[in-house]
Amino acid sequence: MKFTLKKSKILDTLAKIQGIAGKKSSTSNAIISCVLIKALENGLKIYVTDYETGFIGFYPLDVESEGAIAINARKLYEIVRDFPTEDILVNEVENFWIEIGNYNVQYHLVGMNPDSFPEVPEIENIPFIQMESRYFKKMIDKTSMMSASAEDKRPHVHGVCLETVQKEGENWIRVVSTDGNRLARVEYPCINESALALDRTILVQKKGFNELSKIIIPQGTLSIGIMDNKLFVKQNQETVSIQLLNGAFPDISDILFIKDARQIILNKQLFIMTLKRMSIFSTEDYKGVIFNFNDDKMIITSTNPELGESKEEMFIVYPGSPIEVAFNPRYFIESLSVIEEDQVILSIIDDQTPCLIEGEKDKSYISVIMPMKI
Repeated sequence: MKFTLKKSKILDTLAKIQGIAGKKSSTSNAIISCVLIKALENGLKIYVTDYETGFIGFYPLDVESEGAIAINARKLYEIVRDFPTEDILVNEVENFWIEIGNYNVQYHLVGMNPDSFPEVPEIENIPFIQMESRYFKKMIDKTSMMSASAEDKRPHVHGVCLETVQKEGENWIRVVSTDGNRLARVEYPCINESALALDRTILVQKKGFNELSKIIIPQGTLSIGIMDNKLFVKQNQETVSIQLLNGAFPDISDILFIKDARQIILNKQLFIMTLKRMSIFSTEDYKGVIFNFNDDKMIITSTNPELGESKEEMFIVYPGSPIEVAFNPRYFIESLSVIEEDQVILSIIDDQTPCLIEGEKDKSYISVIMPMKI
């Protein structure tokens, strides 16, 4: 096997697959810390997997001699990243050893038997839904902060719910994610008007779903489909497969469409900065802040017996009787940060009911945050 890499053509790919390449150090799992490279007649095919998420990419280039090798993904990336020239010769010598370099920089890197590399599923003839790449990336980015603790064994908090729905005669993709304390729903339209390809609601593993954001290029379109209990996302010459989880996502209709709520319109950036100031005294033991809604004012107070206390007032238009409720301010900050409007709406009922956050006009993203005990 012998070929010449173009640093500018391959570096970005090696960077974005680092999260998929397993970080296991034991000998039995060392193979999944590798990238499998197949040098074909007309280019390179690159494979990465952690057993649950897989990546396949094809990159045209001139190949001097064909072959395959598994190379440590992190070390290959670091070599290419810091290499001083654009052209990098890769040559397999013997016993899975690889020479990487040029006339004045040389690396000798031990590889592994490519036959030991786990199988990464290839796409066959499956129906696809198409949507704009920027929308799908937004769906991931707007739900990626909701990671669940390892102790929580409920499938729906370790996966994101993905489904297709019809709105006003058009096909949309909906993603719902929760960590048990908050929930986010994101919806964006598909491109094609054909029959829905995702014929069921699925739970997609969060880790793999979040890795997609690093791989997706937010220009053009991508294709989404299901085969053999895996989600496939294909863009250009790159494909990611993610293992689906067994289980069902709870019905959230009652949470998202709360009745008789008081709606408060706020400037997003001013609200975020207030929350950040009130979070200065937050620690692992004292996460919550108190919200008081009364007399067209919102008073936020933070108390930490170990550090001190703080208070800030915001003038708002508030219809209704007083409410005192506690929330984790970090949940608000993270939700507000992914809303793309200057004005946001808080819908609140009482100190026992979740608070709903959405943009003033754009309803593609809705966040729900559970109150804390005071």
